[in-house]
Amino acid sequence: MSGARADAQNGPTPRYRRVKEFIVRHLEAGDWRAGDQVPSESTLVRQLKVSRMTVNRALRELTHEGLLVRVQGTGTFVAEKRPIFNLVELRNIAEEIRERGQRHAARVELLKAEKATPETARELGLSSGAGVYHSLLVHMADGIPLQVEDRFVNPQTAPGYLDADFEAVTPNEFLMRVAPATEVEHIVEAAMPDARIRKLLKMAANEPCLRLRRRTWSGAQIVSAATLWYPGHAHRFATRFSYRADGTSKRTYL
Repeated sequence: MSGARADAQNGPTPRYRRVKEFIVRHLEAGDWRAGDQVPSESTLVRQLKVSRMTVNRALRELTHEGLLVRVQGTGTFVAEKRPIFNLVELRNIAEEIRERGQRHAARVELLKAEKATPETARELGLSSGAGVYHSLLVHMADGIPLQVEDRFVNPQTAPGYLDADFEAVTPNEFLMRVAPATEVEHIVEAAMPDARIRKLLKMAANEPCLRLRRRTWSGAQIVSAATLWYPGHAHRFATRFSYRADGTSKRTYL
């Protein structure tokens, strides 16, 4: 890797791009498979005879491109193929994970009754200071954090919520039993997580998330308002629509 390699049209290839090409060649050849740890920065510096800054930039860009996953304090790993989540259909995350052949597990970080802030009250159609249920869970696929679910629930619609075992049944499953959804609202945006969310998802500093805001109704009542956080480098959402001759739409869940 020492010395400059010329590009006929654009001049010498930047060193960080040559490091990226080196890593991508190993990925394409199957030398490093999903979940494998790639050589450390120090190893790549010695092997490729480039600076640590050059290696760091290459790893950072490959992470943003979704090819690698950097776990703070552990190392850099080959990313799994990005899972695709449906926006139109209300799916249970445990079911989606199992359909991909992975093992779902959940860890409950918080489950309690509290008073609604003005913002939470507006989301749930309640008065400010009204009682609400608040849960915070980390959903994992094969032990890797996949989603942080921060959910507020209207107690009138979900008796028994605080007594549920959310390591055995997801909040989605519980709520669909006691207050089946008749309407769903989804808002997706890119967002920077705070330190707590970043720690729960084991994300590197300055890495963005995909944030899905979801509200569900059962009849005329708002049941829950949830914020779902996903590591941005490893997830995407997609829905496809087609139209019949009579003008009605058909949804294809991607």
